[in-house]
Amino acid sequence: MANIVAIVGRPNVGKSTLFNRLVEERKAIEDNMSGVTRDRHYGHAQWAGKFFSVIDTGGYVTGSDDVFEAEIRKQVKLAVEEADVILFVVDCLDGLTDLDTEFANELRSTTKPLYIVANKADNREKAMMAHEFYALGISDFEIYPIASASGSGTGELLDEVIKHFEDEGVEDPDAGIPKISILGRPNVGKSSFLNALLGQERSIVTDEAGTTRDAIHTRYKLYGQDFIITDTAGIRKKAKVKEDIEFYSVMRSLRTLEESDVVIIMVDATRGLEAQDINLISLGIKNNKGIMIMVNKWDLIEKDHKTMNKIKDEMLDRLGEHKWIPIIFTSVTEKQRIFQAIELAVKVYENKTRRVSTSKLNDVMLQEIEKYPPPAWKGKYIKIKYVTQLPTKNPVFAFFCNLPQYIKDPYTRYLENRIRENFDFEGVPVKIVYKNK
Repeated sequence: MANIVAIVGRPNVGKSTLFNRLVEERKAIEDNMSGVTRDRHYGHAQWAGKFFSVIDTGGYVTGSDDVFEAEIRKQVKLAVEEADVILFVVDCLDGLTDLDTEFANELRSTTKPLYIVANKADNREKAMMAHEFYALGISDFEIYPIASASGSGTGELLDEVIKHFEDEGVEDPDAGIPKISILGRPNVGKSSFLNALLGQERSIVTDEAGTTRDAIHTRYKLYGQDFIITDTAGIRKKAKVKEDIEFYSVMRSLRTLEESDVVIIMVDATRGLEAQDINLISLGIKNNKGIMIMVNKWDLIEKDHKTMNKIKDEMLDRLGEHKWIPIIFTSVTEKQRIFQAIELAVKVYENKTRRVSTSKLNDVMLQEIEKYPPPAWKGKYIKIKYVTQLPTKNPVFAFFCNLPQYIKDPYTRYLENRIRENFDFEGVPVKIVYKNK
């Protein structure tokens, strides 16, 4: 059973800094422009032998002209519903504000353990100022003055928080579960895809590009299959990344790619495969990730029965030697083939983790090699005697032979294609190494 702690409060009180302190990494974007954290954001933390998840929420605002304001309020509500313990962060320097009071009224109805955390209490004098927050009258516990930037006071707070957890929690609730991430240019429909799958609005969706700034990940069960799906900030070309925050988001997307098993590259049907998408694909291949292309907004294309094959062929053409990447055509708004897309991602994960027995591999591949042996080099004959799959996280095949240094790329591609034809490695980079025997 996962234990969950939610961090809530108005903008700029230091919620993301506290979140990063608890999960011990810079996972939330910190920036002193208000309203940077927009979506709920998860991380894993542990304290005194107990494990828990932390949710960082967007700053709660009312009466501003921000399009995201109503959405953030919905997000905060969702986070509070999911949590076992709520940390309501306020700011000692600003003292009690109208927004804090308004927020406190929203939280009044919750029956969950709620702690008021007075942040930015970097010295005794400021810590004394924390007392005025008792006036909010929404917590049965004492107020905890902390300085999340330095970590002072967080230990005492966590000692209290973990008393509410009935069990130890799970160290990494996500171990061994396929991690799928959705990457692509801004506005291609990544968040809408996630929301359509989840049937609830987990990511904020508005028509403004660049809404998702953080990578949001969600544990998900579909057709009895468990997986984690991550929606990332849209990746723009570097020249267009003007704000600092944009920069962090691109970095975060790349890190998400590194942390996932399978990457869904989402492409806009009306624009086709663009240079930016190709970059993401080669990045995925370089990182040995499972890859598939999801062509979204298919409903906007005027088509006849040949259009899909025509566009597919054009894309495969652009992929060059990486024709093993599967392509699926979807329309998220029409809910067309979105579940097939996830099934495909799970299948790619299965391919990525597939093990082929040595005997089967030799039966098949030695025959293929006999049909077309490696070309001789300067009168020297190359003999491949034996093949095995190495015990790595990604499919790597070792071919044992007498003169490994003389085998050229075209022959390696031949072997890779035969492996793909005989054993299903669709959507997965396959590596071949030669060893002397």
